[in-house]
Amino acid sequence: MSAVAGATTSTPASPTSTRKGSGAQDKEKEKRYKCQFCNRAFSRSEHRSRHERSHTKERPFKCMKCRSTFVRRDLLLRHDRTVHAKDGGVPLQSDTKRRNTKGSPNGGPSKIPDIDEAALEQFNDGDNPFGIEQAAMLMANFQQKAAMSGQDVSSIQAEPLISPHGPQLMEPSLPYPGSMTLPQMHGWDQMLPQNIGQGKPSSISSSVDASHDLLPYPNGGSISSNPNTLPPLMERGQSQTDGLPSFNTSSMMNGLATPGALSPFTSMVGPVSPVDYRRSPGPPQQCTMAKAPQVETEDQISRIMDNIRRCDSEGQLVETFRLPQLSVLNRYLSTYFNFFHHHLPFLHPASFDPATVSAPLLLSVLSIGALYTFEQDQAYMLHIGSKVLVTEFLQKKDNFSSRKCPLWMMQSSLLNMSFASWSGDPKGLEWACSIKSLLANMVAGNKYELNLRNEAREGRQPTHEEWIEDEGCRRTYYAVYIFFGLLTLTYNHTPAISFNEFDTLELPSSESLWNLEAADIDSWSESLTASTIITFREAHDALFQGETARYSAFATRVMINALFMEVWYHKRSPEALQDVVTEYKLRLALDTWEKSLELCEPETVVVQLSAPHKGHPLIFNAMAMYRNTRARLLVDLKAVQEALRYHDSYEVAAAMTHARDKVKRSQEMLNVIQACFDCIEVAALQGIRWVARTSATNWSIEHPLCGLDLIVILSLWLWRVEHDDEPASEDERNMYQKLRNLFDDDSVDGFGQKLSSTVARLWGSMIDEVVVWGITKLMGESFKLHSQALIGYEDSMMAEQHAGSPQPMPAPHAPEVAAY
Repeated sequence: MSAVAGATTSTPASPTSTRKGSGAQDKEKEKRYKCQFCNRAFSRSEHRSRHERSHTKERPFKCMKCRSTFVRRDLLLRHDRTVHAKDGGVPLQSDTKRRNTKGSPNGGPSKIPDIDEAALEQFNDGDNPFGIEQAAMLMANFQQKAAMSGQDVSSIQAEPLISPHGPQLMEPSLPYPGSMTLPQMHGWDQMLPQNIGQGKPSSISSSVDASHDLLPYPNGGSISSNPNTLPPLMERGQSQTDGLPSFNTSSMMNGLATPGALSPFTSMVGPVSPVDYRRSPGPPQQCTMAKAPQVETEDQISRIMDNIRRCDSEGQLVETFRLPQLSVLNRYLSTYFNFFHHHLPFLHPASFDPATVSAPLLLSVLSIGALYTFEQDQAYMLHIGSKVLVTEFLQKKDNFSSRKCPLWMMQSSLLNMSFASWSGDPKGLEWACSIKSLLANMVAGNKYELNLRNEAREGRQPTHEEWIEDEGCRRTYYAVYIFFGLLTLTYNHTPAISFNEFDTLELPSSESLWNLEAADIDSWSESLTASTIITFREAHDALFQGETARYSAFATRVMINALFMEVWYHKRSPEALQDVVTEYKLRLALDTWEKSLELCEPETVVVQLSAPHKGHPLIFNAMAMYRNTRARLLVDLKAVQEALRYHDSYEVAAAMTHARDKVKRSQEMLNVIQACFDCIEVAALQGIRWVARTSATNWSIEHPLCGLDLIVILSLWLWRVEHDDEPASEDERNMYQKLRNLFDDDSVDGFGQKLSSTVARLWGSMIDEVVVWGITKLMGESFKLHSQALIGYEDSMMAEQHAGSPQPMPAPHAPEVAAY
């Protein structure tokens, strides 16, 4: 013992070791930048920012020559050297080379003066969209202005590109269904169309909290009481870059979004068609943006109230209903036509006059617009008002005939049913289901009248006004068809409309033709003749024969809905297991539909929505349903869909967990897992946090609805690979590693969880952080409970190994959810 004690006795530290120890302590003290996710400390803010991107999966460095994004700039440089080396053009340079680049060929001094590195450090953060060269230009400009005015450089403060209060205000998730206000959307003033000349609109409501100082809107400007907040980029490009060396706006926005490659608007971040807009149907056209209808005067407000009183013959609304003021009405109209309309474009913006349109339709439009501004009380008031007026109209029609049903009746009923079905309220869903047959009957009767009008023309080409009326009818029919398809996909409801209902009906035209403002009869006739519009039956037959078809973006969404319905009917038939021929035809039709995307009608209408897909949002939405349809051919989670009808998150989570027997490990299942990988990769590449904060308003409801099945299948397959006694095959290991590479170590291992529970937890936290449609809140909570159940089963397996008795997989319980 004495020898051991002597061996372990510490000796006095030497002066050298003391200095080293004190130096290490100083370095530890210098690490004052802590990660907000794991509390790891760093000595420099850019090092912390780079580390935090491993948690958020953000990729701020974007290649301007393709769609690739990267976590670090050195990876972007390597990508540029290897992939684009043969493309020509100016290669990217590293930060060190750009700092040391001489300003003249003879090696003379650079025109950019020497800038203190500490002054540039605030621009060198990876979260800032400015590069070193642009930051140096700004600092040089500040120095020049300081020299002219005799001030010291340190006294000139550079305004931040984005308000520093933006991201912090968005951290807490929004409550539902309580009162909700518009959260701070990081970079929304770049995502929305700006109207420079228009005055700033009024605040969302008088009760908005003072912390919400910056509220951007699509109809112009932003509300800002923060003096440190710069104006939108389109204004800033004209006012604050005077005297600076030229660099375009897109480079300033490099860290926020990538402008469409074909967009003629230099500061626009919305996606455009993958087909060259110069090849649009008809005569050459320039890209345009559809303008949201607005209320201009108080006289129009009075006319709207007169329309409401005229429809409200029984006086049920006059005493209790209050129409929002003019600025609020315009805000609701803007959010509807800028956020919701592009995903289901059955209304004609150019002819939509709020003062003359039917009151029930206007109120239903305003109710959805209010949802997108997170004003639930106003949204429900307008929704109920529209339902009351529709009910009064039906009660007055003792001899109601679907043939004589006005178009606005179908449109307002469709919007009201959409509001109720995705509200997250089971009573709303019950009401929507109760009038499904009524809406389907309206479509059938109105379509019969449309056929009679077409036959009466005897081959004569319709005028522009006649075509707008007929096309509005067709688009409304197909919008109802798509909505019924989503009800079937989400709740396993029997479809109310069969594809045979449309048969010889023409598919929707391109958005360019729909929004075209005809200068004269000849130009309109030329545009209509040049467009290729085929019937529903022609497109359906072509897909099942393996022949690609050319149709519009809206028609693309219609046809994948038809294929989904075919798959649903096939899986519900008693002979589905033995009917190999039908399944082969369905797979052929799905493959042909995907190939037909390359032939999609080009668009000249630019949509200002932030999405990873560069085409029209309808194609982005159609791809989500395509992946779901592919998965449904092999795995049908009927129990989960039926549990969703009653909006109990614990029942939904239990159905998710108990569906593990439907997910097998096979080569065919790997094809389904590839579709699941494609689904979650879209969010991972964009950044989970970024998608969580922006997808609610920029993406359609299709994405969380279609992603439900895929993420459940993915989590259960991962769980099987992790826990089955059968070892994983090489293909399964490769797929597992592909999925694992989408997430950083802290996301998976930081909570002691496996990848299966991590996927469910991250997806749930992503879709319910910002809530427009209440159904996403239900789905998010269900996924979090499902994740806990997967962890709980792993714990029960460990207990089983110790106790030696088998235990069933536990149903989700209600432990506290870990903070993310």
